[in-house]
Parts: sequence; structure tokens; C-alpha cells
Amino acid sequence: MSSEIDSSTLLSRASQLIDLARKAGADAADAVVVRSRSQSVSVRLGKVEGTESSESDDFSLRVFIGKRVASVSANPGFDLQALAERAVAMAKVSPEDPFACLADEASLAKSYPDLQLLDTTEVSSEMLREAGLAAEAAALAVKGVTNSSGAGASAGMGGLVLATSHGFEGSYMASRFGHSVSVIAGEGTGMERDYDFDSRLYYAELDDPAEIGRRARERVVKRINPRQVPTGKDVTVIFDPRVARGFVGHIAGAINGAAVARKSSFLRDRMGQQVLKSGLSISDDPLIVRGPSSRPFDGEGVSGERLVMIEDGVLKHWFLSTSTGRELGLQTNGRGVRGGTAVSPSSTNLALEPGDITPEELIRNVGNGFYVTELIGHGVNMITGEYSRGATGFWVENGELTFPVSEVTIASNLKEMFMRLTPANDIDRKFGVAAPTFAIEGMTLAGR
Repeated sequence: MSSEIDSSTLLSRASQLIDLARKAGADAADAVVVRSRSQSVSVRLGKVEGTESSESDDFSLRVFIGKRVASVSANPGFDLQALAERAVAMAKVSPEDPFACLADEASLAKSYPDLQLLDTTEVSSEMLREAGLAAEAAALAVKGVTNSSGAGASAGMGGLVLATSHGFEGSYMASRFGHSVSVIAGEGTGMERDYDFDSRLYYAELDDPAEIGRRARERVVKRINPRQVPTGKDVTVIFDPRVARGFVGHIAGAINGAAVARKSSFLRDRMGQQVLKSGLSISDDPLIVRGPSSRPFDGEGVSGERLVMIEDGVLKHWFLSTSTGRELGLQTNGRGVRGGTAVSPSSTNLALEPGDITPEELIRNVGNGFYVTELIGHGVNMITGEYSRGATGFWVENGELTFPVSEVTIASNLKEMFMRLTPANDIDRKFGVAAPTFAIEGMTLAGR
């Protein structure tokens, strides 16, 4: 295991690659290695369906000549000098990019904390197999659950090795373990599917596979014999945490500096203005110890800090990398992420901060409405904010969940939805995007 984690050899190769690029004519350069180790086992109906194991160290070199930039990638075993020379040759004939550059030396992390992201627990294929089988068996152990879509377990680690020509060298690794199961209830055209899962950095913190299976079977059995409901134009829709997290992802996309620079965000002209109800905030923190999306530095060597992106409903920050910040006339806030050979801004541990009432109180306060457990389709226009998604869930009458509902569409505009959102207090911060149950008033529901 220690040889898998030790990054000193990779750091040395990255530094050599930068030196060769400078000798070949680059003004500046950085080299990154994206590391990945994973194994997984999938089962269905008590039998192993597949096992997978993979590992990779993917090198990328980015070079700058004046305002020209080029990037190349390679797998281990490549010729360092040939790769450096190819990158420089590509940069010389590339069009100028006025915003591409390394992070300012003053913004580079001089030191960074141990965020306890790596669990070195050895998990065997047999342990993964047993976990998958246990989750599936628990999910099938009730009348009404008629079939399995499969279960699985996984273990792995990944990380980043980064060196730059202006003195930054750093690396980190993070582990990830997971259990999941998906099952079917009902027969024929009345079949319904649902699932449950858990994912953690530390193996010992994973939910028990049998508990995951139990939750999946409870979810799917409740969905049997769904109904349609009448169309309504002023419906309060309650988002279960599973779908609430995806909704908060839309907010993250709208305040991403890259989208703002491209003018493809409906919030691009709203900095310093009210975009959520007063009292609501969205935070982003890359430095949470054992956080699911924590990182000691970003893809450019910049250490980020906790930011309240939206504070008391007012938009305060964009997610910024160095180049995106320059394009907008701003400084990076340490949110640069390597994606292949490119760097783009992204969130880390993002959270819609919770409210003061329980989900049960929220539902009682709604009285009548629609509780969404699953969304279908991709009907979100991030330029205009128009929102239209297929949905399933449960009808709420007199403050209680009653019968299952399917084949409906919910619609509104994200700008209006943000201003009508009321959160509960049940946030679960084990996810990189965390959100509590919340209700949104005044949506259109298209039913029968």
C-alpha cells in the first residue's frame, strides 16, 4: 500500500518534465499526474456479475510561450524529452490566449493541512462480494420486491501530483468506499424501481450493507400502484434530499465563473444582489477534515478557504480559477480543477445551509402539495433559468404523505424557485453537494 501512496517518484518526474519544457523554449509550465486506483464487484440475484480493477497515473504537461499555451497528456513510460518538445512545438503554433497563465506565485500554497482524506484499509474482492450480496439479500427480503437490478461494492483511491515552474510541488490522495443496491417491486406494467447507496472516505464509516438494502426495499415498495394527479399552477413542491442535492448543483453551475464569462448563466449579472430568500446561505469549504470533496490545494497549487458563496440570500462570490478570474477581472479563489489538460473552476464541499424546522414540520406546514423523490430528464436551461422536469414521488394531503405519484412534470423558473425556497434542518454533509429537504412554493405541476 505504501508504494501506491508514495508520490515522490511522480513528483520527481513531473519536475523533470518541467525542466525539459523550459529548456525546449517554454516560458512557464506545470505538470500534473492524476492518480486512480479502484476495484469493484457487482452482483445480481445472488451471483457475481462482474469484477473490475484498474489503476492509472495520467500525466499532463501544460506549457506557456508568451500568451500561447498548449497541453499534452501521456501514460507512464513515455519519453520525457519527447513529450516536452512536442508540447512546446504545439504552443508555438497555437493561437494566443490572453487569460491562460499559471497561478500567481503569491497565491500558491506554501503549506497545507492534513485533511485526513486517506483510509489505507485493505478491502479484498471477497469483502466487496459479501457486501454486495448482503445489500441485495436485505433488499429482496420482503413480499412485493420482485426482482433485482443489481448490487455492488467498491473501494479505491485517487489523487493529484502537481509541480509548477515557479516553485510549487505538492500531492495528496483520497480514498473512497461505496455500497449500493437497486431493486424492482410489482409486476408487468406496474413495476417500480428504486435504490439506495452509501459512499464514504473511511471504510469503517460506511452504512451496513443490510441497512442500505432495507432502505432500498422500503423505498420501492412505497412506490407500487402510483397515481396521476390533476394539473395545478400554484403547487408547493417538496424536494427529498436525494433530489435537493441535484437542485443545489444547478445553483453551483449558475455561479461558476466559467459560465459567467461565457454569458451562459442566468445569474451572470446578479453579483451583490438577492438571489435566495433572506436568511438562506450557501457555503463552499475545501478544507473540511474528512470532507467528501476536500482538497488541500486546487489544480493550480492554490489553497482555497471557506467561502459563503450566497450569504443571507445575497450573491457574494463566483467559483474561480486563475484564468477565469483574469477574464472577469478578479483573483482566483482556489477553485481550479484539472480536467484532462484544462483547468476550470468548480465547487468543493458545497452546502445549502439548513433551516430551523424538521422535515415533518415542513411537510405539515405545506398542507397539500407534492413530495418529489426522483426527477427525470434534463429540462433545465442555465441561460434563461427555465426549469421543467419529469417527476415521481408522493402526494401530500393535510400535511402527510399519502399515495405515490408518477408521470407528472414540475416547472417554473430557477430565479423564482430560489426566492421561494424554504429548507428543513436535515442536512447530511457526507456528500460533496449537501442539502436538506426543502419546499418551493408556486410551481406548475402538469398531471392528467
